[in-house]
Amino acid sequence: MVVERLKEIVGEGEDEARGLLTSSQRVQLCVLLESSRELLSQGALCPKLLWQEYRRDQRVPDLEVVCHLHFYNILTLRHIIESDEDARPWLVSQLKALCGWTPARGGEETKKMLSTVVGVLVGSGFELSPRPAAADRKAQLLCCSALDDLLFWLLDTVERSPMPPCAAAELWLEVFDASLCGVSASGETLQRFFTHSLTQTLTYKPQLTVSDAVALQNEWTFAKSNALLTSLFRKLAVVFGVEQLLRHLRQVLETREVNWKHVLCFLSTLLVCNPGAQLRLRELLSGLLSSAFEGYDLESMITAFLLARQGALEGPAVFPSYGSWFKMSFGGGGGPHAASKKSLVFLLKFLSDLVPFEPPQYLKVHILQSPYVPVKHRSLLMEYVSLAKTRLADLKEPVEDMGLYEDVSGEGAASLQGQAVQDVEKAVSLFESTGRISATVMEASIFRRPYFLTRFLPALLRPRTLPVQADARTSFIEALRKADKVPAAQYSQYVESCQKRRHEDAGAACSDTDDEPVEALSVQLQELTQLLDEASEGELSARLSRIAHALSAVFPGGPVELPGRRATVVDVILRSFCQCVINASRAKPPNKQSSWASMFVGTLLGNAELLSALVHRLRDLFRNQASSLGAAHQLGLAALAVHLHAGAPRGPPVRLLGPVRVDEALSSALACGTRAGMLFCVRLCVAALSYGICRGDAVPPEQRQDYVLSGFYKKLLYLIPRLSPETRASPVAAGGPRGQEPPPGPWLGAAAGATWREAAGSLWRHPAFRQLQREPQYQLPLSEWLAAELSVQRGDDALSDPERQEYQQWACWELYLPRPEEQGGCGGDTRILCSHLLRAVMDQQLSSRSVETQDVRVSVTGTCLPDILSRLQELVYEMQVTDLRHGTGRPGVCDLLLESASRRCASSAPAGVSAELGLQRALDAWNRVVLALPAALLVKVKPDGGGATLEVDALVEHVNRLQRRACSPVGLLSCHLTSHFLRGLLCAGARCGRPGEEVNNAWSQISVCCPLLLVSAAHWWERLSPVLSSLWRRLCDGELLPAQLQLLEDCRTWACRLEKGQLLPAAPAAAAALLLAASLHRAWRGSVSGGRGLSELHRQVLVFLLFLCVKDHLSSLLDPQEETPRGAASAALCSDLLLALVDCADWLLLFHPSERGVYQPIAAVMSDQFARLMPWAFYSLLLRQSAELRRRAARSPGFLRTAVPCYAGLLRLFLEGGVAEPPQVSEPRLFIFYFFGAGRRWGEKNAEFVFSGGAFRDSEPRQTVSPGSDPADAAGRRVLQWTQGAGVPVLRPGPRGGSGSLHAPPAREPQPRDGLPLTDAKTPDLLTCTLVVLTRPPPRNGTKYCFVKRIPTFYLYVFFYIMHTGHMNIRSPFSANSNVTQ
Repeated sequence: MVVERLKEIVGEGEDEARGLLTSSQRVQLCVLLESSRELLSQGALCPKLLWQEYRRDQRVPDLEVVCHLHFYNILTLRHIIESDEDARPWLVSQLKALCGWTPARGGEETKKMLSTVVGVLVGSGFELSPRPAAADRKAQLLCCSALDDLLFWLLDTVERSPMPPCAAAELWLEVFDASLCGVSASGETLQRFFTHSLTQTLTYKPQLTVSDAVALQNEWTFAKSNALLTSLFRKLAVVFGVEQLLRHLRQVLETREVNWKHVLCFLSTLLVCNPGAQLRLRELLSGLLSSAFEGYDLESMITAFLLARQGALEGPAVFPSYGSWFKMSFGGGGGPHAASKKSLVFLLKFLSDLVPFEPPQYLKVHILQSPYVPVKHRSLLMEYVSLAKTRLADLKEPVEDMGLYEDVSGEGAASLQGQAVQDVEKAVSLFESTGRISATVMEASIFRRPYFLTRFLPALLRPRTLPVQADARTSFIEALRKADKVPAAQYSQYVESCQKRRHEDAGAACSDTDDEPVEALSVQLQELTQLLDEASEGELSARLSRIAHALSAVFPGGPVELPGRRATVVDVILRSFCQCVINASRAKPPNKQSSWASMFVGTLLGNAELLSALVHRLRDLFRNQASSLGAAHQLGLAALAVHLHAGAPRGPPVRLLGPVRVDEALSSALACGTRAGMLFCVRLCVAALSYGICRGDAVPPEQRQDYVLSGFYKKLLYLIPRLSPETRASPVAAGGPRGQEPPPGPWLGAAAGATWREAAGSLWRHPAFRQLQREPQYQLPLSEWLAAELSVQRGDDALSDPERQEYQQWACWELYLPRPEEQGGCGGDTRILCSHLLRAVMDQQLSSRSVETQDVRVSVTGTCLPDILSRLQELVYEMQVTDLRHGTGRPGVCDLLLESASRRCASSAPAGVSAELGLQRALDAWNRVVLALPAALLVKVKPDGGGATLEVDALVEHVNRLQRRACSPVGLLSCHLTSHFLRGLLCAGARCGRPGEEVNNAWSQISVCCPLLLVSAAHWWERLSPVLSSLWRRLCDGELLPAQLQLLEDCRTWACRLEKGQLLPAAPAAAAALLLAASLHRAWRGSVSGGRGLSELHRQVLVFLLFLCVKDHLSSLLDPQEETPRGAASAALCSDLLLALVDCADWLLLFHPSERGVYQPIAAVMSDQFARLMPWAFYSLLLRQSAELRRRAARSPGFLRTAVPCYAGLLRLFLEGGVAEPPQVSEPRLFIFYFFGAGRRWGEKNAEFVFSGGAFRDSEPRQTVSPGSDPADAAGRRVLQWTQGAGVPVLRPGPRGGSGSLHAPPAREPQPRDGLPLTDAKTPDLLTCTLVVLTRPPPRNGTKYCFVKRIPTFYLYVFFYIMHTGHMNIRSPFSANSNVTQ
């Protein structure tokens, strides 16, 4: 009865096209199944029998019925799949049909059914069980097969369906969401399902061959691939890491036949969607190349090349170009192909096999960036190059005609001559910016000489009229000529052709009298003015054609030769155009006039030289001669600016500092810094906008914005509310009155005596003007408003100080704060407003010096920086009060200030001298801004239960990460900044329930985590103590300073008593060693009596004090003309401290960054640049000491471990200007052979040693010296002998096979400079030096142990010095009793 009722419900009104049950059917089905569940609970219903009866007539089950049976737990879907042998066909067909249906109200039902079915299939098919039964294995296979069928259906749909993707496939794709199909499956099961699906996708229909992949790879990028396929890959990859995916990809490539299109599309998707995939792909490629050359495996080789090319096709932002990867992999002698001839032949054979299928851009890479090949195998490479060039010739892309700056990895190419012209322009541009001939041009003159001589030089040496003053092109040609890159005959021909061109131009210019062209042009322009009223379009065209001919005689297209006459012509044109505008506007408004103005300007745009001269003249008038322009001039020039802007797309760009658009060039010339400038600017912009809006009514709506200059519009958005307070009540963003006619032309208003204020108000209320504000390019963002306001000179402003304050407060709080962010406002967020104000103030601080040097008036009258700073102070006070009031969890003002400094200083990357200078300037500007803000803002007060605690982590990080790098002097904050930080700490502590305790806790944390602030506080405490004590008494009703701060006073008192020679007091017990050292350093600074009582001080205090003195000493070395007495006192104190510490190893830790231990806080005191100079300080300090002290220092434990790295750093500092990591280039090296035996120690009398030294190449085999043989004679080298003597040893090679000596030089010979390696400067880098040290007697077994160690050559001097002083004794690893002689 249940089955009959079920069939009856499903059969009622069934619509096959709709696919899902109706709402009434679904209600009836739910009632039936609810009753059936009751029967099942009472044992009156058998689920298996129910399914058998339902399937008796071979009826295809309805998927929605099956899902409801599963929902009501009457028959689970898993049971149906296991019991029904025909479940796979009908289940797959039902799912496909369900995805293809588009019910009107069944979207959620469809997704619910899909989620249920897929969850069961995934859980049953991919869940692992220890010992699955036969039925379980059968069900697993059935579920996997069903999911595979649906995946293959999806992939077939992807191949068949064009863009846009199929809706059914998109719906099935949603089941791969981890959150959707993971409801009924565990995470591990879901990963197995996605791994299986990814494998099936990568190996589906592997019909494409490798040659197909090589040829068609360009079409399989992420942008060109089907969106369904890339979406599938993104969903399958979401539960894995990049490393897992690439590892699986490699496994599939090595074990299965793959669909190369899917593989490469998957790689592109992975690279584009995962920024970290680039590094992992490089590792994968490196592994593939290693495997390929180890086993000469072509599969790994082609896989690596295809993957590298696919990455390169996604662009340099995703993966390096193919040329860069190929050069990095095979361009050096360390590549895998350079190991043997067989490897080289393998690579070239592989590249040769690819030639018939290679796209031309890859062949060009292989030729121009050919792999490294030894000279003796050069013929093998030339065979491949010849083959590749032949293939390129067949493709009609010969490599000889490639441009110098052409992207060989890209697609398409310009014509041969056009590419040469582009190369010339690029080379001249680089020469103009750098002052040097680019390396690309120099290489082309040698390695690509045919192209250089036949293409590049003819394009460069085209005859032209040479300018009076040499331009960049002339200077570039002269530089090439001096470098002997231009043949003498070709250069002479170029000079003669240029002189001939000059004479021809002069003759053409002088065919008439000098005044004839100007007079003829004036007459024709006057006639044009008279024709405007009644002339037709044809007559205007004819007249303009004659004007264009007259202009070509004055501006023939070459460089300016007669600036006076051409300036006169430009003035004539401007004057005539202004007259035409006035005459035409008297009769008709601009929207009723003919197109004479557009045609006139079109004539001017056809001549690039004339346009440039015209724009430069307009800029000069706007910037320097605005006061001399009358109302008629302003109206005419405004109309000309509008038409130049409208015709700009048809004309060439104007060159200022670079190519810019006409509207940008004109807008930038309008200065609004003074009252006169503001008034002129508003008059001109009102005229231009009124003319443009009116003129726009005569053109289609989509072209109206062509007549409105965005720069002029923004000027009015800034100036009108500033100069007209009544317009602030109706901001332009609000809607205006409807149906209002355009305002009368300002040219008519000026004639009637209307003021600029009336014209501006009329324009401000115009609907068209207000509507433009909705367009992004016509919005004035807050950043631009601040830049304009900060450029105003306060002494020459149109507003008084109160008026300016009122205007700025209106703009900040009423205009920009509530305005949405997408419209250039702050969206009601005061943090955004504060960030803008901070950024603007810092920009002004950074540019103030340059502005003052460029414009003296700014330094006299001043900018509006104090006013904007006042707005910032008002804002941060309001934000602080709001945070205290509401206790919001958002980051407060402290976080905002410190984050602004971090963001600003982060822009100093990449590292370098310029970056450090930029960081210092940025921090100086930030410090000046912060010093103007309340100090309490710098320390956060964090609510803690019922009380509050101080949080100084952000301040500590700021000082350690940023302030440390920009201190001047190094390792010391300024007194003002230190005072500001400490006052902020006290003010914030006063807001806590237990002020003294919180300040003590915070200062304890600062003392440990922020040594720089601790040292600075100790240094300036004498000046800070009265200020802080007075502040604390005011905050806490007369209390004394907290104990931790009082400790600073105790340390200062103790140091002063010690400096005065009084009875040595006990140091404060709670004071850290660094604090005591800083107090002593301040007390002894510049004192001639410094150093008293050193022997009584703790060792850590002495070491920290030595560091502070070394810092002063190094500062005096950097600036020897400053603080000479103080530098001498620091050097003397360094000597006293070194004498007290020389017998222990702690002082060496200052110069050993990796092993400082308890002295690690010094790293947080000095900047990174200063730390790089510590090797210089080490040797400078030692060289100032006596010989006895130096000998004692050399005996200190760990001296060699410190001296050698310091010497290495000092040498790199001298050679490279820094101590970065050693360069990856071949250096001269020492091969030192260690012979371990029962030999005498160094320094024993009568110790005899034989040294064999000589030059040999790294490729020569190493020889093991047999017992009893002379290594010098055996190797055929020069012989050196060791003799004891006074002084520093000097290396003296004897003749080949002869003998030499290593001894102290006589007095008459110059001593070698301390710290210089004893190597021949003429020795090539590829040569090395061998040093063999022998001991006797030999070991009893007659064998000597020979070990080879490569060390830099500059160790040689240190090695000889230690050996000469007789203090080297290294234990042998072979025996606890044996000594090792090095």
